[in-house]
Order: sequence, then structure tokens, then C-alpha cells
Amino acid sequence: MKRGMILLCVLLASAALTFAGGGRQQQSTGAAYHIGMVTGTVSQSEDDLRGAEELIRRYGSVSSGGIIQHVTYPDNFMDQQEVTISQITTLADDPLMKAIIVNQGVPGTAEAFRRVRERRSDIMLFAGESHEDPLVIQQAADLAISADFISRGYTIIWAAKQLGADTFVHISFPRHMSYETLGLRRQIFEAACNDLGLKFVFVTAPDPTSDVGVAGAQQYILEQTPQWIQQYGKNTVFFCTNDAHTEPLLRQLLAYGGMFVEADLPSPLMGYPGALGIDLSAEAGNFPAILKKVEEAVVAKGGAGKFGTWAFSYGFTASAGLGEFAKRILDGGAKRDSLSDLYAALGEFTPGAKWNGGYYVDANTGVRARNQILIYMDTYIMGKGYLPTTEQVVPEKYYNIKFQGGN
Repeated sequence: MKRGMILLCVLLASAALTFAGGGRQQQSTGAAYHIGMVTGTVSQSEDDLRGAEELIRRYGSVSSGGIIQHVTYPDNFMDQQEVTISQITTLADDPLMKAIIVNQGVPGTAEAFRRVRERRSDIMLFAGESHEDPLVIQQAADLAISADFISRGYTIIWAAKQLGADTFVHISFPRHMSYETLGLRRQIFEAACNDLGLKFVFVTAPDPTSDVGVAGAQQYILEQTPQWIQQYGKNTVFFCTNDAHTEPLLRQLLAYGGMFVEADLPSPLMGYPGALGIDLSAEAGNFPAILKKVEEAVVAKGGAGKFGTWAFSYGFTASAGLGEFAKRILDGGAKRDSLSDLYAALGEFTPGAKWNGGYYVDANTGVRARNQILIYMDTYIMGKGYLPTTEQVVPEKYYNIKFQGGN
């Protein structure tokens, strides 16, 4: 067992529902409770929003007598934190509200949770993929889940080496590098590159929440990627920390060369449909069919063995899975502190997927959190199949790297 890390490798299977099959519709009339879902918009985090919509499809919206109340936070959430806080806290005005899930947990989420807690101690508070430092969100939330920013700092570089890469280019900006989750992972990326024999390169791109907006940030990626490929070569794996950067990056990598292991928050829907120009409306909600269509399009463009993802959307699963977990707790079918119950709820949306994960441990104090779980899935390489990512033993040294602050 790794020091400071409990590894949990589980096969998440769905007995009652295969996600591809449409599933059951459970809408409540005269609902006994409500569950609030807060996500980003389509432009910033579409997968997160679609996960909330899946819960509405299953359990109905509050406006139609169901149990799900869905709201979105602003695209420019950094400059509109009070709007984000208000969107979250207003949910607590509903006397039937018994759980609030925020995915992603953008800055302001912890403060909103504190305000809700002061007024309504009966409401469960869950965060998916918190942007705030672990100790901050842990103090405010009942549960936080994150893509494993520690283990993936090593496994993504390991996967890059399996693809034959000799260089790893990390694209980000100061705001993201100030987050402990993303900044620490960058440090682990660099250490893993040094250990595994890859050249590490850090490049800065515009923040989509800045004055240039999403469109300006994406245009920058479109213009710069061909130059990066020319500079660093086609045996380079590129990685970006922002969802909005992903589509233009993939589009140019497919056109000019280069490789891509997986997105910051991996999904077959993350960047690929727009980059490939494919319509997935007929496959909506059917991730095996989505992956198949994306894979065929990638292979057709000569990308076999060079582009990867997770077979299921992490953002979708975090939204839908945390909502499902809250519902099962409220219905008496799950316990809040049960990892197996949490993984079963997530598994409702990832039938057959193989995960690994563990409790977050602060490298500075050695204290293991009881309410923040880090998770990751095997990497699927288009035209090649799964890499055994979850089977890799991450060297102990990477769990002991301390966050040095923003870069």
C-alpha cells in the first residue's frame, strides 16, 4: 500500500441500467425532497451540464414535479464569484432542498457552501472537481471528488512514453497554476518526464475567463499549435488544463501531427466532436457508441495510436454520479461515508469501466482526508485499445512532492 494513499481498484458495473440503453424514467409527483445541481454552461463544461440533464431525464425537474433543480454558473466565473455564490445559496431557499452538488467546484463554491451550512445544516453539500485548494473545499463540503491529479501526473507521462513520445508540452495559464490541484500535477509531470526520459515544456496560453474570452483563447490555440508542432516535433504529446482549449488543440494536432493522451477532464466528447466535425446527436448518452464513432473518425484522419481519452466522460459521470449518490443516501439506500456506495453510484454511468483511486493526502502534513476522493480510469487509445493505466504502480516519491505555488 502506498504511504498516504489507499488504492481502490474497482470494476464499476451497472446491474439495473446500461447507460446506452435509455434506462428507467423515475419522475416524482409531490417529491419528498429536491436535489440542486450547479454546473457550467455548454461553452465552458458541456459534459458537466449533460450529466445534470441525465438526472433530469431520469428523475424529472422540480418545475415538472420531479426532484432535480439545475442552474448554471457564469462562464466568466472568476469575475462573477458573487453570482456563482448566489446561484448556489439560492437553492437553499427551497425548503425541500436536501442536497446541492456543484460540478465543477469553481472558486466561490466553498464560500457558498459555508453560507448554506449556516442556514441549512440539513443539506448535503457535494463538489465535483474543485478548483479551490483541497483543504479549503474539504472544510466546506461533505464530499469532494477529483480526477486524481497526483497519480495522473505520473500515469499521463507513462502513457505518453508508451505512444513513443519524446516531448511533453503542458499548456496552461497563471490562474490554473495557482490551484494546488493543477499546479502540483504540473510539478509531478515535470518530475515524471525527467525520470522517464521525456523533455518537459511549459507554454502559456490565454485564460478563457480573461478579457479575450473563450473565442480569443481558442483562436490563440488554433494559431500557435502548428508552430508548437514545428518547434517540438510530431513525437510530442500535448496537454492543456482548460476545457475550452481542448477542441482547437485537437483540431490542429489532427491536421498537423502531434499526439494527445487524454484531456484534463477526459471524455470522448471533450473536444473531439468539434475537432472532427462529427454529429453525435444519434448517439447521445450512449458512450460506447460515441467512442466508436469518435475512434473511427480519428483513425480516418491518420490518428490511430496517437490520440486517447477515457471511455466514459469524467465530467458527465461526476455530475450524474454525485446526484445519484445523493439520491440513494436520501432514499436510505447508501451511506454518505461509504466508498463502495459512492463507486456504485458512479458506476451507474460507466458500466464495465475500470477505475483506480484513493483518499487525498496532504503532502505537507501527511493527513488523509476523509471527504475528498481522487479517481482515474484506464486510458483508451484510438485504434489501439486500452492502456493498463490503473495497473501501474506510481512510485512513492510522487506522492511526497509538495506544491511550490503557482508558476
